[in-house]
Amino acid sequence: MSNNVRPRRIILDLAVTLDGFIEGKNGEVDWCIMDSEMGFINFLNQIDTILYGRKSYDLWGQFTPELEDTDTEKEIWELVHSKEKYVFSRTQKGTDNKSTFINENILEEVNKLKNKPGRDIWLYGGASLITTFINLGLVDEFRLSVHPVILGEGKPLFIDIKQRVNLKIVNTKTFSSGVVQLIYHLKGN
Repeated sequence: MSNNVRPRRIILDLAVTLDGFIEGKNGEVDWCIMDSEMGFINFLNQIDTILYGRKSYDLWGQFTPELEDTDTEKEIWELVHSKEKYVFSRTQKGTDNKSTFINENILEEVNKLKNKPGRDIWLYGGASLITTFINLGLVDEFRLSVHPVILGEGKPLFIDIKQRVNLKIVNTKTFSSGVVQLIYHLKGN
């Protein structure tokens, strides 16, 4: 009997503006559209692990929705907080009761995670962690939701990429909100 278990994939799933920003100049993400049509809950059910940079984790890793937020938003955050979390940090060490911190040997540690049994892994970000993962060849799928807004300035999605990354499109979806989701895999995978 053969064992057809594939390694877990690392999926960069991210909202981005038409001009390539993941945050406004003051860190704002108020332009980001969340609607049920986009299937984000389905995506969260496809993963069991989330990877954060320390700054992103500090902002969002333990975020609690407000009482007046919608039931869908509360469900999303409950799902997010049910996942195993790893935080990549040069300064913070050890483990807290909600996450494990990785300080060095990123390639080795991530490959260990990919080879453990389980569902796929969400590379949440931030920008410098995304850059590190791309430069190490660790992103298996790019799932970018392009929002119908131009900010003009902010934090760019891609910075300091060291070499060309050739991709192949595997799916596109257009939503009534005007968001277009593009899903790419590495060419040759």
